[in-house]
Amino acid sequence: MITVELKKNEQSLIEEPSSPILQTESFLHRPVLVKEVMEFLKPSKGGIYLDATVGMGGHAGYIIQALGGEGLLICADRDEEALKISMERLKTKNAIFVKASFSELSKKLNDLGISELHGALFDLGVSLYQLKRDERGFGLFSSGRLDMRMDRSQRLTAWDVVNTYPEEKLLKIIREYGEEPKARLITRAIVRQREKRPVNTPKELAELIEKVIGRRGRIHPATRTFQAIRIEVNNELYEIEKGLSSVFEMLKIGGESNSRGGRLCVISYHSLEDRIVKRFMKRVVSLGKAVSLTKKPITPSEEEIRFNPSSRSAKLRGVERT
Repeated sequence: MITVELKKNEQSLIEEPSSPILQTESFLHRPVLVKEVMEFLKPSKGGIYLDATVGMGGHAGYIIQALGGEGLLICADRDEEALKISMERLKTKNAIFVKASFSELSKKLNDLGISELHGALFDLGVSLYQLKRDERGFGLFSSGRLDMRMDRSQRLTAWDVVNTYPEEKLLKIIREYGEEPKARLITRAIVRQREKRPVNTPKELAELIEKVIGRRGRIHPATRTFQAIRIEVNNELYEIEKGLSSVFEMLKIGGESNSRGGRLCVISYHSLEDRIVKRFMKRVVSLGKAVSLTKKPITPSEEEIRFNPSSRSAKLRGVERT
């Protein structure tokens, strides 16, 4: 049995959640590709594992079950509310809960006295809980203030990006992070609007974009722009690169006599994320530091997509350290 004590500052992050957070199960995020994650991660009794994006505790619950009362799962997230919810749901001695961005993970683990991992999971998606809560300012139809912060203690918000960034900087973000072909039209519309009055809510921003570029198909025309702003607010691409690199170095090195190395599994949801993951895994494999577990990305079955439409863009990739 592995036991690790939390420091006082970590313990304060996982106090009993207030009742409004757990008002309804409808906010709980359904974990994506559960069967496939478990197949490739292969959590085993006595091992030490990391769920770098514990969220609502979906994948974590399955990993803890596989530990069979032995070993340890470090449940990390930069969203304090998510940590509180997952702690309440999981209620286990075999998990500890740590507030950390991806770039902070290796330091947090070292501070806890953990120097080696048998496996790590990164699920890079935004949870339904975050999207549905007005005050978090993520959802297209939210009437709360533009926010989009994963970590609500940071200063920069989506409101700041939309209402204070210079036009060319805003254009660059929407074009590059959103891969939005109509970025110039959208940026000009935002700038014209904010000269009259600030764009205060996600709903206002979504309606402005729809008015400018129209709507075709089932995907809302503001989706790419919202993705771009969220990436900027949370510095997501840097965090992913830094997190993957530092956590990989903490994975157990596979040896002879069929000793398995630590495994890294990552679920991405859009091309920018997946490009970073693919490039990183290709590099460590080419350097002889890992073997690939997924020659091609694993995607959800048609049945899973019917059951959970938000899973449709998910891609799972994995490597094992050698």
